[in-house]
Amino acid sequence: MNAITDTLVVLGILLILALPALVGYAHELRVDRQLRAADRRSGQASAGRSRRGLTTHDVVRAA
Repeated sequence: MNAITDTLVVLGILLILALPALVGYAHELRVDRQLRAADRRSGQASAGRSRRGLTTHDVVRAA
């Protein structure tokens, strides 16, 4: 019985430590998806113009 309790305690601590990283990773994926969608929309709006300089995605990735 102690082995099961010890295992559950270790798994609980691991979950507590890993949860903020997993939430942050999910947030990064959502932001990347939004940036790609915005880049596609801006690319359609300025189809004839050449794009110069940094894009929003470049600025966010550098930060």
